[in-house]
Amino acid sequence: MTKPTIPTESTATTQTVVLERTFPHPPEKLWRALTQSRLLAQWLMNNDFEPEANRPFQFRADPLPQWDGIIDCEVLLIDPPHSLSYTWNALGLDSVVLFSLTPVPGGTHLRMEHSGFGPDNPAAYKGATYGWQKFLGNLDRLLAEDTQ
Repeated sequence: MTKPTIPTESTATTQTVVLERTFPHPPEKLWRALTQSRLLAQWLMNNDFEPEANRPFQFRADPLPQWDGIIDCEVLLIDPPHSLSYTWNALGLDSVVLFSLTPVPGGTHLRMEHSGFGPDNPAAYKGATYGWQKFLGNLDRLLAEDTQ
């Protein structure tokens, strides 16, 4: 896996966390990790995800002060094994996550975009940047261990 790059994209009103990594695995293996609930739970969070457009689902984590541990989501786009997008609604922030997979020699390039962070909540943007780096590190470990 190559070292992640962390470009950021912004407009006058919102910011987007963008992480890109190249994994030494075929797109189908990454796709399974992104769309199979049991695998998703191993690198991201417990969930009731099903790869079906317009289907609501939740990610669930241990509650924290000021947060019940629930992220309400809905699948927006599912294009196996190329693109997956869903809403991500927690702590009063309505945002969107998009995963794009591109085959490259020896593996797959993954681009993750989490958009919708307003300038009035820099802590959410900073937290998402940190969180997604951690999650993608978990994904890398899962892919290295899992023969799927």
